[in-house]
Amino acid sequence: MTPTGETVPTRADGRVVVLISGAGSNLAALVQAQRDEGYAARVVAVVTDNPAAGGLEHARKAGIATAVVAPSDFSDRAAWDAALAATVTAFHPDLVVCAGFMRILGGPFLERWGGRTINTHPALLPSFPGAHGVRDALAYGVRVTGCTVHVVDAGVDTGPIIAQGTVEVRDDDDEASLHERIKVVERALLVEWVGRLAHAGWSVSGRLVRVGR
Repeated sequence: MTPTGETVPTRADGRVVVLISGAGSNLAALVQAQRDEGYAARVVAVVTDNPAAGGLEHARKAGIATAVVAPSDFSDRAAWDAALAATVTAFHPDLVVCAGFMRILGGPFLERWGGRTINTHPALLPSFPGAHGVRDALAYGVRVTGCTVHVVDAGVDTGPIIAQGTVEVRDDDDEASLHERIKVVERALLVEWVGRLAHAGWSVSGRLVRVGR
């Protein structure tokens, strides 16, 4: 695990491994961003727990390496977690991005990649964590919600917050319409902050994420 307060080193190519489980819309946004030569991050591999993940096609079309680490191929959760960590390590990333990755990362993974793994969540954490952040925010009656980019820790959406974006809740919103507007903000926020982290480096001290040296 990256020691508390240590600045994560960066390289000119800002190597990123993206973890996905589904269609990969956030992955597609990162692939699009890196077509700009000035963008500091480069997706070097896409790793999934789901061999049928639609996002794998985004990677293949862009010539990005892919790997499948399916839980069903392992005897228990710890063995899968260790295999996932080893697979990611083989690509030598500076940063790991969970982009619609629907599994909690456990001890073996976080021991190697804690402090270097980030996630997006479709709510303004610490409010409405978990799998139904959009639904829960709408049911609570908030007038403003949004999305959060945060460092992954052992909890469920409990890691230190890197950045947040806001989205107004409209009177006629349902879960689907609100989520679609959140996704637009989420993609832009993720692209911006992956680039910034890759360019400047970052450190985590308690619940504070500092970008730059």
